[in-house]
Amino acid sequence: QVQLVESGGGLVQPGGSLRLSCEASGFIFRNYAMSWYRQPPGKERELVAVITSTGSTVTYADSVKGRFTISRDNAKSTAYLQMNNLKPEDTAVYLCKARRDYEYWGKGTVVTVSS
Repeated sequence: QVQLVESGGGLVQPGGSLRLSCEASGFIFRNYAMSWYRQPPGKERELVAVITSTGSTVTYADSVKGRFTISRDNAKSTAYLQMNNLKPEDTAVYLCKARRDYEYWGKGTVVTVSS
């Protein structure tokens, strides 16, 4: 059974940091590119960051460049999103996605940035 389980969300003040995790099971994690998406309240889902299967290439949305870092540990079948200098506009449900021939999605973790 394929599962992607996000964790690490919560309430943080502007300027703070969070580290999200996406733990995978039920498929060969190291063969899949991993992405983080987010969906702000009342808005469309948007791509945040992507990392290739080996971790050799990463890409970011312009809105998070220099603040967010995507990474992965293939031995632990886990992807991460380190988020620094968080802003209120980063408030969203954050979801991870695995993609190769198929796409698998997690259910998301909520990040709220507010004072």
